[in-house]
Amino acid sequence: MGLGGCIILIAVGAILTFATDWDMQGVNLDLVGVILMIVGLIGVTTFSSIARRRRQVVVPPASTTVVDDRHRRDEY
Repeated sequence: MGLGGCIILIAVGAILTFATDWDMQGVNLDLVGVILMIVGLIGVTTFSSIARRRRQVVVPPASTTVVDDRHRRDEY
């Protein structure tokens, strides 16, 4: 699940918790909304930690040695 899916889960959970007054028998929509928001927040933190690991910069070595083989080929 990407970052967009996590944000959608948070938005749907907030809508169910704060913007609706529906009553369903056997289902607490406020609790379902809170659970969706928590799952969305866990997804965002997981996604951001994985993205941070992918973006590590690898510094090239300070000294590079270039070997020129053209001179050796001419001698043979």
